[in-house]
Amino acid sequence: MTATGYLTEVAAEGLSEADALRLAELSDSPALMQAAAQLRDRGFNNGVSYSRKVFIPLTHLCRDVCHYCTFAKTPKKIEQAYLPVEQVLAQVKVAESMGCKEALFTLGEKPELRYRAAREALAQMGFSTTLEYLAHVAGRVLTETNVLPHINAGCMSDEEIAMLRPVSASMGIMLESASARLCEKGMPHYGSPDKDPELRLATIERAGRAAVPFTSGILIGIGETRLERVESLLALRALHRRYGHLQEVIVQNFRAKPNTKMATAPEPDLNELLWTIAVARLIFGSQMSIQAPPNLSPGVLPQLVAAGLNDWGGVSPLTPDFVNPEAPWPHLETLARETAAAGKHLHERLTIYPRYVQDYSRWLDPALHTKVLHYSDGQGLPKEDDWVAGQDFEAPAVDLALLASEASKLAPAVSADIQNILAAAMRAEALSEDNIIRLFTARGSDFAAVCRAANTLRQQRCGDRVSYVVTRNINYTNVCYFKCQFCAFSKGKLSENLRGRPYDLSGEEIARRAKEAWQRGASEVCMQGGIHPEYTGQTYLDIVATLRAATPDMHIHAFSPLEVWQGAETLGLDLETYLRQLKEAGLHTLPGTAAEVLDDEVRAVLCPDKINTEQWLAVMAAAHKVGLRSTATIMYGHVDNYRSWARHLLRVRTLQEKTGGFTEFVPLPFVPPEAPIYLKGRARRGPSFREAILMHAVARLVFNGLIDNIQASWVKMGEQGVEALLNAGVNDLGGTLMNETITRAAGAVHGQEAAPELMEGRIRRAGRQAFQRNTLYGSADPQQNLRSRSAAPLSEVVNTPAHKYERSKQISTEDVIATS
Repeated sequence: MTATGYLTEVAAEGLSEADALRLAELSDSPALMQAAAQLRDRGFNNGVSYSRKVFIPLTHLCRDVCHYCTFAKTPKKIEQAYLPVEQVLAQVKVAESMGCKEALFTLGEKPELRYRAAREALAQMGFSTTLEYLAHVAGRVLTETNVLPHINAGCMSDEEIAMLRPVSASMGIMLESASARLCEKGMPHYGSPDKDPELRLATIERAGRAAVPFTSGILIGIGETRLERVESLLALRALHRRYGHLQEVIVQNFRAKPNTKMATAPEPDLNELLWTIAVARLIFGSQMSIQAPPNLSPGVLPQLVAAGLNDWGGVSPLTPDFVNPEAPWPHLETLARETAAAGKHLHERLTIYPRYVQDYSRWLDPALHTKVLHYSDGQGLPKEDDWVAGQDFEAPAVDLALLASEASKLAPAVSADIQNILAAAMRAEALSEDNIIRLFTARGSDFAAVCRAANTLRQQRCGDRVSYVVTRNINYTNVCYFKCQFCAFSKGKLSENLRGRPYDLSGEEIARRAKEAWQRGASEVCMQGGIHPEYTGQTYLDIVATLRAATPDMHIHAFSPLEVWQGAETLGLDLETYLRQLKEAGLHTLPGTAAEVLDDEVRAVLCPDKINTEQWLAVMAAAHKVGLRSTATIMYGHVDNYRSWARHLLRVRTLQEKTGGFTEFVPLPFVPPEAPIYLKGRARRGPSFREAILMHAVARLVFNGLIDNIQASWVKMGEQGVEALLNAGVNDLGGTLMNETITRAAGAVHGQEAAPELMEGRIRRAGRQAFQRNTLYGSADPQQNLRSRSAAPLSEVVNTPAHKYERSKQISTEDVIATS
């Protein structure tokens, strides 16, 4: 094994302290860098992150006198001791309008202990300490904006950390160095009591005990040795191993500044910086974010990436770096270009890192939960667009551009692991859970490659034909005794006055709607509803009988696995027996709804009283066994994550391998506006547009050779969404619907019906061939096809009020005739 390979493997297992200390003796920077870069790629693939922030210097007063610092000033050299809160809010609101999500609060260490001016200014505002004022200001920012405070408040007690935790998404303190020697006379930290490494390490440990996502790091080139750098990194690693709270480790290079005692001190050269970044990566392994400020190393950023870096820290489009005012932030376009030159894709993060976002109940005070969820995608990174499923939002142009053409010559190459996973998918090999998760993390060139592979498979399996079915949705009741947290359609005792009145359709109204649908060219009627507390399995049998009597040739696509489970249970029947009864009554296929996400960790939050994953799969397996085919769905983008998505896809795949009973897979993005769990601040704002595209593309790859039809929901995705998905593996646009009530109840605005002319126009604009199908993907009946193209306007629906319930939904032949 090469020296690089040895270093990579040893570091992957976790360098011992002795091995780490020996790194101080290694001067072969290229070998260290290569090993560090390989290790970084295991944890962060082709991404390099940054946080879009506003820099708030709350006070420049400080009791310390570090010999390299120009941030700290004396009272005579500043106009005001502290920034007024209204001035802070004004800056933060401007920054928010520019896309900033982090407010970085920097300040000197407890200046009130040294300066009367600080004490008097605090007293005038009604505070006794700087940190009390900081807590007030950060609280105002949190309350009055959507920006998340990150606090660098210096050394803190347990009580001070507890005071600041409810108003900050993360905190930090630079260790700088664990060497007490740097505090001796003549050294840079002499006369700075708060730079005592024991005090700073104690603060970092307190933050760990308090479960605060934390930032720390070292400052190099201030007189420390390489061995002391390694010792400093090991001190941080020991605390992180104990508490798991360090989000990132910063390697910051000293920059000499005029008018300081170290104005003529030599700065560390590039080799020292690269060596230290590489050593930090090797010591902390593949999962830790290693950061270096990009403004302190202009012109050499690709080399920093090559040394194992994966994060640029906070970059502000508004305010300067007040600690290093001579070094302006690079423009984000420049930073993206430099990152791409290193073969990486630049992407934004929050001040709290993804793994902490995904475990936010542990790492964040409840006051922060809603705001962090507001920004987050399924990975814990910021949702990169404002697109919301079901709403009238423009689709992000960048994603459409990536799908429409090959990746730009300036874009990074597709990651090797993505290429390998795609090659396996193209061979119809089963992908692992980790493979699928990796596909969902794809961004930039990787994202485009995933979509192109899915589209290639779509062409191979389905050709250029895009299908749709003329169908009518009939949701027979909105009364439901289940308490699904995402549902804005159902009516229980606590929601009877919300979103319209409770209804329970009569058999006559069900028959009338079915007959009208047939006359308007429908080949299918789709029946689902709430779980009415007085419905039994006989109710569903009666509904099928009514439909069969009203429209003998109509395909009946009805009853979710939840309805089937409840129906069988109320009649005391096993699933197969009850499903055979439904089939004999005239049921043809089942919709694969009520799946939501087939991961019981998610279901425990989203729909705790609903059937679980095993039960949903059992209904589908029984249906397939008795000859009833079904669709499969996923409803995603709420409290789930990429691992739960992967588990869902694999469970559907496993059942399909056994039964072959699924006709299609239908991703349904979460529509948040009226969903109870979103209104309570406990869910994300649905998937990002990138995630929505990937859900369809990844499904195509996972189900290669097993499920040929991947369907897009036009109600949820909208016109531009459909256009993008037709270039990402989708071959079906679902039903024309005629009536859509469930998604519209959740706040969707994309209409209730898409007539054949509209469907086919969408398909032709994408350069594909339109095909009107039946439920099982054969050709629609020619006569029905003709009827669908000259359909009369829909009659006004009658939602029978849910008064006293009459159990039977079955109507007589005479009643059927009367509905004509």
